[in-house]
Amino acid sequence: MNEPWFQDLESFEAVAQEKETRGVLLRMAALAHGGRLGTFIDAVDADSDLDEHTKAWLRELAHDETFLFAVERYLHSCHRLH
Repeated sequence: MNEPWFQDLESFEAVAQEKETRGVLLRMAALAHGGRLGTFIDAVDADSDLDEHTKAWLRELAHDETFLFAVERYLHSCHRLH
């Protein structure tokens, strides 16, 4: 647990409380595990219903797989405890 993201439990807990954000991050982590995150970002870029702020946020997250995997581990650990 020496990874930098584990030091910011408040961020993880905020994600855990936001159902939609939690779902997006878990899907992105799953796609990253399968090497398909690039395809997801291509779809995000092509989606005319998404605003530029949301697209930029998703692109930024996609470039930080360490964060996605840390959030995934945190959320799965919390789920097992509850």
